[in-house]
Amino acid sequence: MIQLTLIGIGTGNPDHVTLEAQKAMNRADLILVPLKGENKADLAGLRLQICRTCVTNPATRIETFDLPERDAAKPDYLARVNDWHDAIATRWEVAIRAHLAGGGGPQVVLLVWGDPSLYDSTLRIAERVGQRIPLTLEVIPGITAIQMLCAAHTIPLNDLAAPVTITTGRALRDHGWPDGATTVVVMLDAGGAFQGLDPAGLTIWWGAYVGMAEQILRAGPLAQVKDDILATRAAARAAHGWIMDIYLIRKG
Repeated sequence: MIQLTLIGIGTGNPDHVTLEAQKAMNRADLILVPLKGENKADLAGLRLQICRTCVTNPATRIETFDLPERDAAKPDYLARVNDWHDAIATRWEVAIRAHLAGGGGPQVVLLVWGDPSLYDSTLRIAERVGQRIPLTLEVIPGITAIQMLCAAHTIPLNDLAAPVTITTGRALRDHGWPDGATTVVVMLDAGGAFQGLDPAGLTIWWGAYVGMAEQILRAGPLAQVKDDILATRAAARAAHGWIMDIYLIRKG
C-alpha cells in the first residue's frame, strides 16, 4: 500500500514550508518533482531548491518526471482538462511503479504549489492514481497565494463581517462581477480578466510571484493602475518565461 502525501509548499519560498511538511519530506522514500518544459524550468528548480533546503535524510530519493501538455486543439475546456489529468495520473503511476520495482519504499511525496485544496487539481489526479494503485492519501496544507498577497500588501482579506468570493480569471471574464460580492479574489487568470469590469469604485491589489524574490506588487483604483498592471505582467512573463499572479478587487 502506497502512502501518498501531497504537501503544500506555498509560492516557492523554502521559508514557507511548514515544519510538518519538512518532517513528511524526510520520512519519504520518494519525492516526485514534475518538469513543465524549458520555459518553466524555474518551477522545477524551485521545488528542487526546497528539497535541498528541507531534506536531510540521505535515504530519500528525489526524482523528476515530465508533465504532459494539454491538447490545445480540443475546444471543450473541461474535456481538455480531464484528459490532461488522466495523462498526468499515468505519469505518476509509471514513476511510482518504477520506484517500487527498484525496491523503493511505500512513502511517496508530491510537492504542490500553494495548498492542494485551493484551485489545484492534484487531489483529483491522486484520486485517479488511487483507482490504479492501492494507496492511502495524506494532505499537508501550505500557505496559499491569497494569504501571501494580503500579507505583501498588508491588507485584510475581508471587510468587517463581510464575505469574500474566490473565483478564476476565466469565470470573471465569462460572467463578470459575481452577484452580491464586495471583495473578489481572482486566481488562474491568463491575463487581464479585470479589463471587462466597470472600474468605477473598484480598487485592486495585484501581485506576481508573491512571497518569492521576484515579487512584484501594484495597487490602487482599478481605472488608474490596470494598464500598468498589464504592462508589468507582460514584461515579467517575457523575462521569466512564466508568471504566477493573483489579485484582490474590492468595491467601495
